[in-house]
Amino acid sequence: MNIAILQARMSSSRLPGKVLKPLANLPMLVQQSKRILQSSQIDKLIIATSVNPEDDEIVIACKKFNLECFRGDLNNVLSRFVILAQQHDAKNIIRLTADCPLTDHNIIDLAIKTHIEGGYDYTSNCHPRTFPDGLDVEILSYDTLMLVNDKSKSNLELEHVTTYIDEHLDEFKIGNVEQEHDLSALRWTVDLEEDYLFVCKVYDALYENNNSFNQKDILDFCGEKSL
Repeated sequence: MNIAILQARMSSSRLPGKVLKPLANLPMLVQQSKRILQSSQIDKLIIATSVNPEDDEIVIACKKFNLECFRGDLNNVLSRFVILAQQHDAKNIIRLTADCPLTDHNIIDLAIKTHIEGGYDYTSNCHPRTFPDGLDVEILSYDTLMLVNDKSKSNLELEHVTTYIDEHLDEFKIGNVEQEHDLSALRWTVDLEEDYLFVCKVYDALYENNNSFNQKDILDFCGEKSL
């Protein structure tokens, strides 16, 4: 089973509560989930949040919009992934973060297919990065996730899940998805108020006519070089 885990929390230091900010009349977390669920390669999507009381709002939103939700340790995010992978007998785990409401299911599908066909331990579009910041996707095999869990000791490794891999790439069979034009300088993630305002403009322009708008559609809207 290929399970996607979308990690989400309300306690962003720079833009608190960003994951539930409205986008086209729905919470950002819900909009991103809808885009992820357009993937043909994902069998299950789970929102992974924390037991922290302020994340109760995420649980309420998930119940309202029929999204599966799991609560675990606030700081040991890696433990959430391990528990979910074990509970759902996952073969591959797709890691996504809930500050990327422009995520593109086509890129997710390409990364998953690359991972499976190449027999990789870990696959992403980040080594090197050629996609805009905000279209990130990471896939770990079950065995790799368990190994990372055993090896990860620092708070940074436990919070950011794949830090151990990033710092020990030579220990793994690594797959990467790249595109011809390097668009890594583009910022499509939501971390600051200006990021959120940009994403709102994209949704206002594209969502009503095409709720499956993709990277090319966004580039065309922004007047960037199309692929």
